[in-house]
Amino acid sequence: MSNAITRRIEDLEKLSPPLTAQADLDNYWEQTISQFSSKPLNATRSPLETPLAEMEAYKVTYEGFDETPIHGWYLLPRSSRGEKIPCVVLYHGYTGSKGYPEDYAAYILMGIAVFSIDIRGQGGETGNRLDQSYGMTKGWITQGILDRETCYYKAITLDALKALEWVCEQPEVDSKRICVSGGSQGGGLAMIAAALSDKPTIAVAHIPNMCYMDFGILNSTSALSEAAAFLERFPEHLDTVLKTLSYYDNMNLAHRIRIPLLVTVGLKDMVTMPETIYAAYNRVQSEKTIYPYPFTGHAVTGDQNRKALDFITKHLLQA
Repeated sequence: MSNAITRRIEDLEKLSPPLTAQADLDNYWEQTISQFSSKPLNATRSPLETPLAEMEAYKVTYEGFDETPIHGWYLLPRSSRGEKIPCVVLYHGYTGSKGYPEDYAAYILMGIAVFSIDIRGQGGETGNRLDQSYGMTKGWITQGILDRETCYYKAITLDALKALEWVCEQPEVDSKRICVSGGSQGGGLAMIAAALSDKPTIAVAHIPNMCYMDFGILNSTSALSEAAAFLERFPEHLDTVLKTLSYYDNMNLAHRIRIPLLVTVGLKDMVTMPETIYAAYNRVQSEKTIYPYPFTGHAVTGDQNRKALDFITKHLLQA
């Protein structure tokens, strides 16, 4: 049966815009990952109380890209003492935070550990010591945006990768059963972590950002609108900004994803637009599943969460 909805999805499934990758993309990331592999985490882990009797909780700080202490919650089900268990590493949406430990009770009930981190400078407890050598527009996205080495996307990507490194060092965690997960900005970080790190086993990217970013900067109302505002002010830097963003675009990095991936997308989403998500998803060559929601905007619904939990159960608890 053909209707406007099925035709829209069929068109998105065929979407394959030209890559914007620079010739040295893979080499750049190999060198960057090697450079940061020996950077110490300087981590701390201290217990804290929560209202949930079955949750063992810890406040964690670690260092990622620079000396900024990144704050996170490390959560364990008390019933799992003495055994190694899977862990979900969670990245939040733009302007958000790691939330409260009890926000992650569903994973604890499943017998899964959680490491939920703040994204630097945003709505959590974590600051931002990233150098700033040029003016910014509102928000964080344009910090250092004229150079791939200094930009905010590099900092949060390395922070996300170092979170995985910390988790794999924890004695309670089975390092062969790690899920990276998030929504919006967090979904974009889950995808880039899946592309750049060998530590995740699976990835869940709800309505991910950081996809087909030249289209997003032109059309979406996402955080990339900050980059658009920067370019309205400094139009002479258009090519430089697009080049910087290309190194952090999941469309360009999709070929590096080699693990099972679940993606969700809202067809009414003007923030992380479906065109951007499909442009990246269609280039992934590993086992993958995408769930389009024709009547959902920029949101993660109960059904999306249910499908993600089923996916995690299948790959981390039943495998």
